[in-house]
Amino acid sequence: MKALVSWSGGKDSCFAAMQAKAQGYAPTVLLNVLNEAGKISRSHGIPSTILQAQANAAGLPIELISSSWQEYEQHFTGALARLKAEHELSHAIFGDIDLQPHRDWEEKVCANAGLTAVLPLWLQDRKALVLQMLDAGIDTMIVSCNTTMGERFLGQRLTPALINELEALGIDACGENGEFHTLVLNCPLFSHPIDVQVRNKIQHEQYWFTELALNE
Repeated sequence: MKALVSWSGGKDSCFAAMQAKAQGYAPTVLLNVLNEAGKISRSHGIPSTILQAQANAAGLPIELISSSWQEYEQHFTGALARLKAEHELSHAIFGDIDLQPHRDWEEKVCANAGLTAVLPLWLQDRKALVLQMLDAGIDTMIVSCNTTMGERFLGQRLTPALINELEALGIDACGENGEFHTLVLNCPLFSHPIDVQVRNKIQHEQYWFTELALNE
């Protein structure tokens, strides 16, 4: 069961790939959508060089496509169909936990591309899930967050203590509502960790982002 992984670079897509692999799926290619300039990922603000480094560590090819939000669905569906043909895929893996509109969209674009959507984390308890990720060996750091959290959390590694601190602020333990996004530095899928540095912290409207660089 060869599968594409919708890869954000963060903990949820990573753990979904790990869980799917344990269930008998074969993660075969990663897909990420960059902004129009093709430099950083649409949702997490992760540079393409770092996404490529993750793919290299996982020993998998990564397809990086550029898109505006307006054309996102069209470009995503096109990439699914193209990669299905190239890699003889049957499934696509997503890391959503319990947001039904996300699942509906994923099932729609997969159906349009002739694939079956797989959501291995679906309806699991959010806090139990994030602790399970850490127990499973996912080393991840916060790379963007809302202004409720503020810039001090950027660049911090996710730990049980940090999760408790976030919950005390009223932030979801998994960030499933978009409160924060993460970057996976190491996990059982990787042959080696990736080494990144936070060069700068930038506020854009109601969100903080890190400027990241790969340490060669």
